[in-house]
Amino acid sequence: MSRRIIVHSLAEARAALGAAAALGVPVTLMSAAGAGAYAGPRWFKALIEAACAEHPGVAVDAVLDCAEEAGTVMSALRAGITRVRFTGSPAMRDRLAAIAAATGAALEDESGGETLDLLEARDPAAAARAFLAGNGSRP
Repeated sequence: MSRRIIVHSLAEARAALGAAAALGVPVTLMSAAGAGAYAGPRWFKALIEAACAEHPGVAVDAVLDCAEEAGTVMSALRAGITRVRFTGSPAMRDRLAAIAAATGAALEDESGGETLDLLEARDPAAAARAFLAGNGSRP
């Protein structure tokens, strides 16, 4: 599994992918918690596509966090997002997981491993490089 970096902007996504490209490692870009609801699935998809266009050789996964918003999960799936995070009820999660699977997408929950959030990084590129290289320090 690739290391996860939470991005809040195109600049942060570019920094994370630039670091992954320089190190030759895969990366998972994640939205901030609940970003599916306040920023929207199409915003996230456009952000990922723009960043990936600049680093076509990097193995990238992307996860849109929809929090407990089932409707946002459905919007994300309709927008073509293939990995979404949902933290709502188990019953709703099961229904959404079945719908996601039918479209070739996947639902995630709280699990996922070590994650770097670039929100407060003074130098997002340096923070991403250090994190992806295995050094969790924050420049």
